[in-house]
Amino acid sequence: MKRSGILNRHLAGALAELGHGDNVLVCDAGMPIPAGPRVVDLAFRAGVPSFAEVLDGLLDELVVEGGTAAVEVREANPAADRLLHDSLPSLALVPHEELKGLSASARLVVRTGEARPYANVLLRCGVSF
Repeated sequence: MKRSGILNRHLAGALAELGHGDNVLVCDAGMPIPAGPRVVDLAFRAGVPSFAEVLDGLLDELVVEGGTAAVEVREANPAADRLLHDSLPSLALVPHEELKGLSASARLVVRTGEARPYANVLLRCGVSF
């Protein structure tokens, strides 16, 4: 058994398969999940695991070139807005409906137990060299 890092075998395996330019949707419990991509549902109960915990863990494991979130996060969820801007220097903001459309490009969806609105981000994978 792994001692550190991501222990969920489904998530660890899915992350290992990602390549440059692949998109990963990290979403709250209310975000519609698009048909097609691999889904790792980590939600245990409302708020567990939190969006912040999952995003932090993923950013430790992935090289991320940038991300896209809903512009509505600014007013509806200031804590998530701060987290996203602090964590992703090249964050783009689009209307939530557009983010839902862009989520169809995700190769992987990671669903958190977050129960606050607009705690969603589409991450674009980079390379480590």
